[in-house]
Amino acid sequence: MNAAARSGRSRFWFDPRFSIGIGLVITAIIGVVAIVANADATTPVLAAREPLMVGDTISRSDLVAVQVRLGTASDRYLIPDALPADGLVVTRTVAAGELVPMTAVGTQSGITLTNIVVRLQGSLPASIGPGSVVDVWASRAGENGQFGPPAVLVDGAEIVRLVASSGFMTDDGTSVEILVPKHDVAALLEAMANGSAIAAVPVNTPVER
Repeated sequence: MNAAARSGRSRFWFDPRFSIGIGLVITAIIGVVAIVANADATTPVLAAREPLMVGDTISRSDLVAVQVRLGTASDRYLIPDALPADGLVVTRTVAAGELVPMTAVGTQSGITLTNIVVRLQGSLPASIGPGSVVDVWASRAGENGQFGPPAVLVDGAEIVRLVASSGFMTDDGTSVEILVPKHDVAALLEAMANGSAIAAVPVNTPVER
């Protein structure tokens, strides 16, 4: 074999472009395998065993698990691990055999409690934060900027979160999202609509160390 032939063979095996081409082919194969594997992946999702009507309380016995391919939409449907021990309440009719959307069910607490964002007068005590239990007081607005005697509107409400200011508020108030019993909603909304001064008072004082 002459020197020219040996030189040509060496350039063929050690040409960087050949190595790059092999790498691209391997990467493409891995990508195709991953796509096929994901396409074949199934997720256990709960479907209605019988028609579910609004207001029904459902448990595991009312549902059946089915393996389906949902891809990125899997978080839109009820899965076995998301079903609490005390069941869920149906908020939208679900047909028999239909996958149960997360938007069609709610927790048991949703029957008696609801979330409301309230604008409070003044700033909050440092001890109040998410999870705190407070009594909501209100003073009705009167004439000449005066307010009537305060009274408890909601007792034992839970603070869900502190709402960040939008930047358009000019007073020193604070907005909070609170979890309140539904039978107190009307009185609270009326106080807000009438411009009452609303305040949150912590039920318990934290123990200092």
